[in-house]
Amino acid sequence: MLIDIKDLYKIYNEGQESEVRALDGVSLQIDRGEFVAIVGASGSGKSTMMNVLGCLDVPTHGQYELNGTDVTSLKDKDLARIRNREIGFIFQGYNLLQDLNALDNVILPLIYRGTSIFEREEIAMEALRKVGMDGRAHHRPSQMSGGQQQRVAIARAIATHPPIIMADEPTGALDSKTGRHVLSILQELYREGTTILLITHDDGIAATAPRVVRLSDGKIVHDGHQEVDWL
Repeated sequence: MLIDIKDLYKIYNEGQESEVRALDGVSLQIDRGEFVAIVGASGSGKSTMMNVLGCLDVPTHGQYELNGTDVTSLKDKDLARIRNREIGFIFQGYNLLQDLNALDNVILPLIYRGTSIFEREEIAMEALRKVGMDGRAHHRPSQMSGGQQQRVAIARAIATHPPIIMADEPTGALDSKTGRHVLSILQELYREGTTILLITHDDGIAATAPRVVRLSDGKIVHDGHQEVDWL
């Protein structure tokens, strides 16, 4: 079991009249090598779940084990170490540093990982090559389209070969054709053995994942497998 959460709550203003249960007693298990779409409307709790699963936030109550480690009581420094070792993130807004070119953006997590200075560029170029962006390695984000920036963001996420990729609305800022290309890259990573968590509000995008977990008002209302729209 790679991800195991039991009776998980994320509560804001607990005990007050304005209390909000962003996650309300959620339990979920994800095996290594699965591709899971976490689907829900705005306010359903899906982004909160990704933040908790990605060790970007801590639950109010409940248990969360990631790859056998209970992460619910870890300090910020330990959570950062786990994020760097276990998870690659892809965001709707790309989150590239504007004053760095594509290659240097991809090198950044390798620096944090402690990768040898003699290996960083080769590893980063291989990640860019994998998403078809090696020819734009020395271009800055402002010199690239949205789709190209997102592919660089994917290269950055996979450069350290993390076992888990978490993608939060990764096609939200892209046109449909470019979005399908990005989703096809995620499917290829899945076929190579990476665990993919895709957070989306769009059922069409969720159709690219073999398993769908649907959230509503902080609760899981559906968890099942489906025929996949392979791209």
